[in-house]
Amino acid sequence: MDITSAEFVKGVVGSDGILFDGVPQVAFIGRSNVGKSSVINSLVNRNKLVKVGKKPGKTTELNFFSINERQVYFVDLPGYGYAKLGPSQRESIEKLISWYLLYSEVKPKMVVLILDIKAGVTDFDQQTIAMLKEQGHSFVIVANKIDKLNQKERSLRMSEIRKEAGTEEVIAYSAKDKKGVEELLAAIS
Repeated sequence: MDITSAEFVKGVVGSDGILFDGVPQVAFIGRSNVGKSSVINSLVNRNKLVKVGKKPGKTTELNFFSINERQVYFVDLPGYGYAKLGPSQRESIEKLISWYLLYSEVKPKMVVLILDIKAGVTDFDQQTIAMLKEQGHSFVIVANKIDKLNQKERSLRMSEIRKEAGTEEVIAYSAKDKKGVEELLAAIS
């Protein structure tokens, strides 16, 4: 996939016409602070298309970005598992994610589950993987922030993540160094 244009369309918190307008959707999901926004920005080769928050938990909507004049939408889902959010805000984010992936009748073309390579597969990630498999969603796992580890540590963590996730479909990624961009774009295509 060659990305020639990218623009923010809208944020939604429930049923909206954009969900069903026929444009394929690629959903990006992961724990707060794994670098979802940075991954999307690196894919579209723009530094500030998706706002990167100084504090985790900034995204509270399903944010739609038009890629290549509505050839596809990149959908940035809120991060889950952020401890400093209040219980009601955490619950509403979890409900929004569940609604989108389970009940909205939207079948994303692909779901990109982003992990922090150092943290590996958390309990929240395990639940997400189980839900994606159960619902029959196509998905790929991205182990982000590989630039924070040396080669030996990276190799060990990637092996552990593949084992924990139960799949070989894990892309080593660095939004900072733009490593893994081509592999992820190929998986999305």
